[in-house]
Amino acid sequence: MPRPPAPSVPPLDEREWERTDEREEVRFELPTMRVLAHTLVYEDAALRARVRDCTGVDHTWRFFFATALEFEPPLPPLTGTASVYGSVRSEARDAFVDDLRDRGIEAIERGRTERTRTETGDRVSLTRYRGRYRLRTDEASVDVPVAGLLGVWTHDGDFRLAGGCYPEQSLAATLDGAPETDPNGFRDELVDLVRGTR
Repeated sequence: MPRPPAPSVPPLDEREWERTDEREEVRFELPTMRVLAHTLVYEDAALRARVRDCTGVDHTWRFFFATALEFEPPLPPLTGTASVYGSVRSEARDAFVDDLRDRGIEAIERGRTERTRTETGDRVSLTRYRGRYRLRTDEASVDVPVAGLLGVWTHDGDFRLAGGCYPEQSLAATLDGAPETDPNGFRDELVDLVRGTR
Protein backbone atom coordinates (compact mmCIF):
# COMPACT_ATOMS: atom_id res chain seq x y z
CA MET A 1 0.00 0.00 0.00
CA PRO A 2 1.42 3.43 -0.89
CA ARG A 3 2.19 5.61 2.11
CA PRO A 4 0.43 8.97 2.01
CA PRO A 5 2.64 11.84 3.19
CA ALA A 6 2.01 13.32 6.62
CA PRO A 7 0.18 16.64 6.68
CA SER A 8 2.16 19.69 7.75
CA VAL A 9 0.70 21.41 10.84
CA PRO A 10 1.61 24.54 12.81
CA PRO A 11 4.17 24.04 15.65
CA LEU A 12 1.81 22.76 18.33
CA ASP A 13 4.40 22.01 21.01
CA GLU A 14 4.83 25.76 21.46
CA ARG A 15 1.13 25.87 22.43
CA GLU A 16 1.51 22.96 24.90
CA TRP A 17 -0.42 20.55 22.70
CA GLU A 18 0.73 16.93 22.60
CA ARG A 19 0.50 14.44 19.75
CA THR A 20 -1.67 11.53 20.90
CA ASP A 21 -1.95 9.52 17.69
CA GLU A 22 -0.47 9.06 14.23
CA ARG A 23 -1.95 6.52 11.86
CA GLU A 24 -2.03 5.46 8.24
CA GLU A 25 -5.13 3.67 7.00
CA VAL A 26 -7.59 3.11 4.21
CA ARG A 27 -9.98 5.91 5.13
CA PHE A 28 -12.76 4.90 2.78
CA GLU A 29 -13.41 3.36 -0.61
CA LEU A 30 -15.04 4.93 -3.64
CA PRO A 31 -16.42 2.84 -6.51
CA THR A 32 -13.17 2.90 -8.50
CA MET A 33 -10.46 3.62 -5.91
CA ARG A 34 -9.32 3.51 -2.30
CA VAL A 35 -8.62 6.66 -0.32
CA LEU A 36 -5.55 6.38 1.91
CA ALA A 37 -5.06 8.67 4.89
CA HIS A 38 -2.17 9.82 7.06
CA THR A 39 -3.60 11.41 10.22
CA LEU A 40 -2.01 13.29 13.12
CA VAL A 41 -4.05 13.87 16.31
CA TYR A 42 -3.21 16.31 19.11
CA GLU A 43 -4.75 17.34 22.41
CA ASP A 44 -4.45 20.44 24.57
CA ALA A 45 -2.35 18.85 27.32
CA ALA A 46 -2.03 22.08 29.31
CA LEU A 47 -5.81 22.46 29.61
CA ARG A 48 -6.22 18.81 30.54
CA ALA A 49 -3.64 19.16 33.34
CA ARG A 50 -5.14 22.42 34.60
CA VAL A 51 -8.67 21.00 34.86
CA ARG A 52 -7.38 17.78 36.42
CA ASP A 53 -5.45 19.74 39.07
CA CYS A 54 -8.55 21.80 39.93
CA THR A 55 -11.23 19.10 39.80
CA GLY A 56 -9.61 15.67 39.74
CA VAL A 57 -11.37 15.03 36.41
CA ASP A 58 -8.98 13.75 33.74
CA HIS A 59 -10.38 14.22 30.24
CA THR A 60 -9.39 15.38 26.75
CA TRP A 61 -11.18 18.73 26.52
CA ARG A 62 -9.77 19.91 23.18
CA PHE A 63 -8.38 17.96 20.26
CA PHE A 64 -7.11 18.82 16.80
CA PHE A 65 -6.44 16.53 13.87
CA ALA A 66 -5.00 16.90 10.38
CA THR A 67 -5.18 14.35 7.58
CA ALA A 68 -3.51 14.08 4.17
CA LEU A 69 -5.37 11.92 1.64
CA GLU A 70 -3.98 10.00 -1.31
CA PHE A 71 -5.83 7.99 -3.95
CA GLU A 72 -5.06 4.46 -5.12
CA PRO A 73 -4.90 4.40 -8.08
CA PRO A 74 -4.05 8.10 -8.49
CA LEU A 75 -6.68 10.38 -9.95
CA PRO A 76 -6.39 10.64 -13.75
CA PRO A 77 -4.61 13.88 -14.74
CA LEU A 78 -7.60 15.28 -16.62
CA THR A 79 -10.09 14.35 -13.90
CA GLY A 80 -8.71 16.34 -11.00
CA THR A 81 -10.00 16.60 -7.48
CA ALA A 82 -13.25 18.37 -8.43
CA SER A 83 -14.78 15.10 -9.67
CA VAL A 84 -14.48 13.44 -6.24
CA TYR A 85 -14.72 16.48 -3.96
CA GLY A 86 -18.37 15.88 -3.02
CA SER A 87 -17.72 12.22 -2.17
CA VAL A 88 -14.64 13.05 -0.11
CA ARG A 89 -16.42 15.79 1.82
CA SER A 90 -19.42 13.54 2.53
CA GLU A 91 -17.23 10.67 3.72
CA ALA A 92 -15.11 13.05 5.80
CA ARG A 93 -18.22 14.43 7.53
CA ASP A 94 -19.46 10.93 8.34
CA ALA A 95 -16.04 9.90 9.70
CA PHE A 96 -15.80 13.06 11.82
CA VAL A 97 -19.21 12.43 13.42
CA ASP A 98 -18.18 8.83 14.10
CA ASP A 99 -15.00 10.09 15.78
CA LEU A 100 -16.98 12.50 17.96
CA ARG A 101 -19.31 9.67 19.00
CA ASP A 102 -16.31 7.45 19.79
CA ARG A 103 -15.12 10.23 22.10
CA GLY A 104 -18.41 10.10 24.01
CA ILE A 105 -20.08 13.11 22.41
CA GLU A 106 -23.85 12.80 22.02
CA ALA A 107 -26.70 14.66 20.31
CA ILE A 108 -24.41 15.77 17.47
CA GLU A 109 -25.88 18.31 15.07
CA ARG A 110 -24.28 19.63 11.92
CA GLY A 111 -24.38 23.39 11.58
CA ARG A 112 -23.62 25.78 8.77
CA THR A 113 -20.79 25.47 6.29
CA GLU A 114 -18.72 28.49 5.39
CA ARG A 115 -15.63 29.27 3.35
CA THR A 116 -12.26 30.58 4.39
CA ARG A 117 -8.71 30.38 3.06
CA THR A 118 -5.64 28.66 4.37
CA GLU A 119 -2.40 30.52 4.92
CA THR A 120 -1.32 29.29 1.47
CA GLY A 121 -4.48 30.66 -0.17
CA ASP A 122 -6.38 27.39 -0.63
CA ARG A 123 -10.17 27.61 -0.24
CA VAL A 124 -11.47 25.60 2.72
CA SER A 125 -15.01 24.37 3.30
CA LEU A 126 -15.57 24.65 7.09
CA THR A 127 -18.51 22.79 8.63
CA ARG A 128 -19.53 23.42 12.24
CA TYR A 129 -20.93 20.87 14.67
CA ARG A 130 -22.47 20.95 18.14
CA GLY A 131 -23.07 18.26 20.71
CA ARG A 132 -22.63 17.44 24.37
CA TYR A 133 -20.31 15.32 26.43
CA ARG A 134 -21.94 13.63 29.42
CA LEU A 135 -19.33 13.64 32.14
CA ARG A 136 -19.97 11.26 35.00
CA THR A 137 -18.29 12.17 38.27
CA ASP A 138 -18.60 10.57 41.70
CA GLU A 139 -21.21 13.15 42.68
CA ALA A 140 -23.27 13.69 39.54
CA SER A 141 -23.64 13.54 35.80
CA VAL A 142 -22.80 16.78 33.97
CA ASP A 143 -23.51 17.71 30.36
CA VAL A 144 -20.68 19.73 28.79
CA PRO A 145 -21.72 21.49 25.55
CA VAL A 146 -19.08 21.11 22.85
CA ALA A 147 -18.50 22.54 19.39
CA GLY A 148 -16.63 20.94 16.53
CA LEU A 149 -15.19 22.09 13.24
CA LEU A 150 -14.22 20.17 10.10
CA GLY A 151 -12.28 21.66 7.21
CA VAL A 152 -12.00 20.00 3.77
CA TRP A 153 -9.89 21.38 0.93
CA THR A 154 -7.30 20.59 -1.72
CA HIS A 155 -3.65 21.61 -1.57
CA ASP A 156 -1.32 21.11 -4.55
CA GLY A 157 -3.75 18.60 -6.03
CA ASP A 158 -4.16 16.56 -2.83
CA PHE A 159 -6.94 16.60 -0.25
CA ARG A 160 -6.49 17.85 3.30
CA LEU A 161 -8.86 17.42 6.22
CA ALA A 162 -8.44 19.18 9.55
CA GLY A 163 -10.57 20.07 12.53
CA GLY A 164 -11.30 19.30 16.14
CA CYS A 165 -13.53 19.97 19.10
CA TYR A 166 -13.64 22.21 22.20
CA PRO A 167 -15.96 23.10 25.12
CA GLU A 168 -18.58 25.57 23.90
CA GLN A 169 -19.07 27.13 27.36
CA SER A 170 -16.58 28.01 30.04
CA LEU A 171 -15.82 24.85 31.98
CA ALA A 172 -16.32 26.86 35.17
CA ALA A 173 -20.03 27.08 34.28
CA THR A 174 -20.51 23.33 33.93
CA LEU A 175 -17.97 21.63 36.19
CA ASP A 176 -17.55 22.41 39.89
CA GLY A 177 -14.12 23.82 40.66
CA ALA A 178 -13.04 24.03 37.00
CA PRO A 179 -11.12 27.10 35.82
CA GLU A 180 -12.65 29.71 33.56
CA THR A 181 -12.05 28.88 29.90
CA ASP A 182 -12.59 30.93 26.76
CA PRO A 183 -14.77 29.22 24.11
CA ASN A 184 -14.27 32.06 21.63
CA GLY A 185 -10.51 31.79 22.02
CA PHE A 186 -10.73 28.01 21.58
CA ARG A 187 -12.74 28.45 18.37
CA ASP A 188 -10.36 31.06 16.97
CA GLU A 189 -7.32 28.92 17.71
CA LEU A 190 -8.91 25.88 16.07
CA VAL A 191 -9.67 27.90 12.93
CA ASP A 192 -6.06 29.15 12.93
CA LEU A 193 -4.78 25.56 13.21
CA VAL A 194 -6.95 24.47 10.28
CA ARG A 195 -5.81 27.45 8.22
CA GLY A 196 -2.17 26.72 9.04
CA THR A 197 -2.34 23.08 7.90
CA ARG A 198 -0.99 22.11 4.50
